[in-house]
Amino acid sequence: MTELVVLSGKGGTGKTTVVGSLAVLAVDKLVADCDVDAANLHLLMSPRIEEAEPYEGAELAEIDPRKCTGCGTCARACRFTAIGCSEGTYHVVPLSCEGCGVCAHVCPAGAVTMAARLSGHVYVSSTPYGTLVHGELRPGEEATGKLVAQVKRRAREQAIREGQELVLVDGAPGIGCPVIASLSGSAAALVVTEPSRSALHDLERVVALVRHFGARVFLAMNKADVEVSAARETRMWAEAEGLPLLGWIPYDEDVTRAQVAGRPLVEYSSGGAARAVRDLWWRLDEELLQKAKDGR
Repeated sequence: MTELVVLSGKGGTGKTTVVGSLAVLAVDKLVADCDVDAANLHLLMSPRIEEAEPYEGAELAEIDPRKCTGCGTCARACRFTAIGCSEGTYHVVPLSCEGCGVCAHVCPAGAVTMAARLSGHVYVSSTPYGTLVHGELRPGEEATGKLVAQVKRRAREQAIREGQELVLVDGAPGIGCPVIASLSGSAAALVVTEPSRSALHDLERVVALVRHFGARVFLAMNKADVEVSAARETRMWAEAEGLPLLGWIPYDEDVTRAQVAGRPLVEYSSGGAARAVRDLWWRLDEELLQKAKDGR
């Protein structure tokens, strides 16, 4: 089984648009959406939820009013002003509680305890393009990386159960904790970028991260004809770094139209961008999957 994670150094490069199309083109695959802070791949894949698994990523303080003596030690120790007081009775403000546990540590009466809090869900859904494993973080919740790790674990289990050869992962943008969790254990990464100086800077950072984890790196340039000089600069940098630039996708308004229609680009359109994404998949299939089958 091969894992390919699709990343981008910054948001808005077209990463999810590419993943949605690859999900149509690839066979014997399972798709995982690990961009749990702003999950949107499901908008293109028309999923029907088959399983829902709760995710408890943090803890929430609870005060037992029967044990609380009203001393206020917990409120003074809390740096997040998450403990309020009403008519001498102390209570936890859930939206402010960070789950650090200092209140439970300092309470002399043992009135404060820490309880697991529901932070989100992991879903397994059926789609017209195969199985989609995706996560959803509840508003205001944290521990994104832990939820991504849970989505990846569930995706691997499901892929083994179904006998799939490829796990196609839509990762988060940037280089932070959810990206690291998305990348962990993957054989290769496809980094989608765009022609601008800021995008090249972010591309350099995410490529360094992928290399740190020992995964193969492939590049795709989206909206490549919007700024020709910047696209040329990125191509020169990729050649100097020995990175294969497998996709050269032109700007195409059909991309926006496909998003509005809630459909993958290659299913919606036969225009220039859709043809370029098809070419990208053929090259990826040859570089990643066929060579893996041949043992090279």
